[in-house]
This record gives sequence, structure tokens and C-alpha cells, in this order.
Amino acid sequence: MTKNIAVIKGDGIGPEIVTEAIKVLDRIAEKYGHTFYYEQLLMGGCSIDANGVPLTDETIERCKASDAVLMGSIGGNTSTSPWYKLPPQLRPEAGLLALRKALGLFANLRPCVLFPQLSGACPLKEEISAKGFDMLIMRELTGGLYFGERRTEEINGVITAVDTLKYDENEIRRIAVKAFDVAMKRNKKVTSVDKANVLDTSRLWRKVVEEVAKDYPEVKYEHMLVDNCAMQLVKDPAQFDVMVTENMFGDILSDEASMITGSIGMLASASMNESKFGLYEPSGGSAPDIAGQNKANPIATILSAAMMLRYSFDMTAEADAVEAAVNKVLDAGYRTGDIMSEGMRLVSCSEMGDKIVEFI
Repeated sequence: MTKNIAVIKGDGIGPEIVTEAIKVLDRIAEKYGHTFYYEQLLMGGCSIDANGVPLTDETIERCKASDAVLMGSIGGNTSTSPWYKLPPQLRPEAGLLALRKALGLFANLRPCVLFPQLSGACPLKEEISAKGFDMLIMRELTGGLYFGERRTEEINGVITAVDTLKYDENEIRRIAVKAFDVAMKRNKKVTSVDKANVLDTSRLWRKVVEEVAKDYPEVKYEHMLVDNCAMQLVKDPAQFDVMVTENMFGDILSDEASMITGSIGMLASASMNESKFGLYEPSGGSAPDIAGQNKANPIATILSAAMMLRYSFDMTAEADAVEAAVNKVLDAGYRTGDIMSEGMRLVSCSEMGDKIVEFI
């Protein structure tokens, strides 16, 4: 099978970690008889330096023409970088927001996995962390409170701010369908998170999710109020498989879930549209303090590439092989600095990539 992959290495540690992910993809192509073509594109600070803007129309069109996008990290040090002296619409992160909009990426997928080899880094009690967990949080990315009408005005001498939370049934249905589709590739359980005891948008959300669930009889589903969900994430995270929720709830819950995994350097992510097209990137930032030093952890980016294989290319065996190789490397005691512990062997970013390739 032949696939065209748009590659945005980005800023900071981005070029280093994406290079290791491409190594892994090349090994997969060799082993399973695929051909992957890579087109290198600019976005973020590097695009500002080269083109004066964080995202060009040409980059958008080249991404649209690809089968998927593999991305590193965007941005730099907000205190010292000249990029952050520019107007907000010209800063590095504005390019990412514009690309998500141009590509119609409404579904953000955030796997939150506690690898048993790293359970000691989990801040939860040992009786909880010992069970491990492997969940995927699916956050609606282009609607809700963050995109609703907003205003600040003086009313009767009092400064008043208003933000509007709005969802329509089509926005809810498409994220629910994506969640159930993904659950079919995992453990066939969906937890829909809302605040239906208070919000009209959540009551509509719950109604539409129930309609979608009828088309997936193999998938067990449940509703959970967001405040209870926040509690359950620290009480018993192993109960979750696929969690689907609206934009603001997903923003908060995914950060909570990432904290209990112990290291953001292990967390992949994807943003997908209504087809199988997606943008795949690590959850962490550009870490400018260690950029160019070969110290970064490439595992999140490599696992993001595995998500691309699974969800955009339907290459399940290949994705399994990458994830198994990551586990084998951790079993063998190899660690980058962010996940290093006593008795383990410290390796560089490139050495970690080489070891994962070796285990595929």
C-alpha cells in the first residue's frame, strides 16, 4: 500500500522527534511491504522565519492533498522568542488553529495510557496505579464555548462578560459516530460525559449519543456527569475505554488524565475530520530548553504515528507492532531523561528511535 504523508517537523524539539517517528514508519514499510512518501512542510515559528506567517496557503493545500499529516511541536519560548512579539494572529500557534479549521479537524483523540513499566511515576495510590489503564479521550474540537459568541460590556455600570455555549445535533452526531467507530477498534465501551442535569446543550448531547448508540449494538455505552467523571479519573481510571465529550470538558479532563500517566512525553494525539484523514502529533510542547540536544523523548510522536497507521490507514497489525516495540523497549530498561529512574539505562532521542526500530 502506498500513502502520502505531509510532514510538519515544526519548532524546538519537533525536528528531532519527528525524525525518529519517520525511522519507525520506514521500518514498518519495509516489514509489511508498504511505501510511504513524505513531503516536508513548514508551519509555526519556522514558517514565520521563512515566510513571514505561521501557515501558508500552499502548506494547507499540500496537507489537503496528503493521506495524513505527521507533526512535531509548534512554538518556542513565549518570554524570549521574537515570534511572541508579533500580533496573536501571526504567532506560531495561530498556524495550528488555522490548519485545524482548514482541514475540518473536529475530533481530538488523546490516548492516556499508564505503561506498567512507568507505574512508579503515576501520582495515584499504588493499589490504583497497579491495575494500569488505557483510555482514549475524544474531545469535540471546533464547537462549544470556545467558539461561541462572546462579548464584554458595561451594563448598569457593571462590567459584564458573556460566553455562549452552543452545539447543534449534527456537531454532536459526528463526534459520537467517531467515538463509537474508534471503540469498535478498542474494547467496545463508550463513556459519554456531559452536564445534563444543568445544561440544555448536554441534554441534547445525551439524546444524540443515545441515537447513535443504536447503530453500534456491540458497543457498551454509559453517560456520566462531568464532575463525577473528574472524580472517577483519579478513583478508578481503569474503568474507561473511550470517553467522548464536548470541547471545554474535554480540554480539562484530558489534562487531568495526562497528569495521572506520569509523563506527557509518552502521550500521543490525533485530530481527525469526518473521513479517515487526521493530523497526528505528540501532546507535549516544543521544549525549546532542550531543542537540538538529542535529549527529547520521541515515544509520543512514534505512538502518534502508530495512531495514524491504525485510524487513517487501517493498518492494525502495523500499529500493533509499533506499540509492542515501545513496550519491549521499556521492558528492556531503556529510558530518555524525562522517564529515567534508578537502575534504568539512559538513552538519547535518536537511540530511543533506533531501539524501537530494532524491536519491530
